[in-house]
Amino acid sequence: MTVRLAVAGGNRGSRFDQVLSGLQDQIELVAVCDPSDAVRTAWTEGRPELTAYSSLEELVEDPTIDAVFIATPMLLHARQALTALDAGKHVLSEVTATATLEECYELVETVEKTGLTYMMAENYCYRREAMLVKQMAHAGEFGELTYAEGAYIHDCRDLMFNDDLSRTWRGGASGTGNTQSSRGNGYPTHSLGPIAQWLGINRGDRLVRTTTFVTQSAARQEWAQTVLPDGHPDSTDAAWADFTDSATTLIQTEKGRVICLRKDSASPRPHNMALHSLQGTRGAYISGRHDDEEPLAWVSGKSGGVSPANFSYTDKARPAEHVGSSRAEWQSLWDFTDEFEHPYWRDLGDDAREAGHGGGDYFVMYDFARAVAGEIEPPIDVYDAVTWSSIFPLSIENVKRNGEPIDVPDFKRR
Repeated sequence: MTVRLAVAGGNRGSRFDQVLSGLQDQIELVAVCDPSDAVRTAWTEGRPELTAYSSLEELVEDPTIDAVFIATPMLLHARQALTALDAGKHVLSEVTATATLEECYELVETVEKTGLTYMMAENYCYRREAMLVKQMAHAGEFGELTYAEGAYIHDCRDLMFNDDLSRTWRGGASGTGNTQSSRGNGYPTHSLGPIAQWLGINRGDRLVRTTTFVTQSAARQEWAQTVLPDGHPDSTDAAWADFTDSATTLIQTEKGRVICLRKDSASPRPHNMALHSLQGTRGAYISGRHDDEEPLAWVSGKSGGVSPANFSYTDKARPAEHVGSSRAEWQSLWDFTDEFEHPYWRDLGDDAREAGHGGGDYFVMYDFARAVAGEIEPPIDVYDAVTWSSIFPLSIENVKRNGEPIDVPDFKRR
């Protein structure tokens, strides 16, 4: 089956143009939607077969379209997904899927009612490193999993203002509501998505309660004062009182695991695409702290040394195999690829590396096409999408309540 796909949101969607050209047997691009004349022209130039629409409402009436990829600004995702589903279209949605709990419930109900394929395009779950760790975790290499950390740190202050000095949606343009920069964790899924898959969230475990703490907004004001003229209303500290530079979220799962997330889109520093760690009873994994540092793992019985290794205490009980051993030593995560490389990366890695987000963009589209064709269930289905995305509105409420923990809804049991 070849899926006839429309792209809604021509700017972010253009990052997938190369991906789609490499999946022509699975996906045919038939339409694009964007309110900008210039963006639509850039898509259709040299491609007369591509239909361009200025509104999603018009696009979803096109009977030649099977599915819609929603790559518009974040706060539009849920309403546009609902519009497409109600019109009988399968949906692949960029992150986050929703911005409010009401949208979470409505999205689940609509997918269940229509029976259509819905998948969230969390490309960080498909990075080679994340998929290798998932293979190891599910094989029991780390033992019983107990703790995980994730962070998404990306200075986006130069995306706060348009060239006419008006605020963008990331900067909290009037009428956009909560944004990635609001006083909460406004962009949780890049860090949470891989962890949720490692821990089997919604597949044997679930998120049960969460809290979030945030810093003041300081770096944003400094940036605004750098780019805005004196006297501009957004150059004052008061203009950014409802924002934060950095948010830290804690989540407890039903099985007693703890997840710690950090989201920061304002602090000046080099971009950390994905910072993660995973701890189990027989081993651990830590990602590199920057692009030039490789990820590491230690697995009991496979990696060098033993843990614990407080050998100076000679009068303590220890297993026989610990006697005379050396201290545990990290080794490269890539040492485990022969045994645990995900088949996708083993078979399709060369194609994926040409795509964005560490190959994630390629596999997102690949799996969505397979799901629409009925070959697989969506790996990031509507329950995953709303569970991971719900941390956004819940975290804002956490902050309003001075850190009071809040229960995470079980969207499968409403």
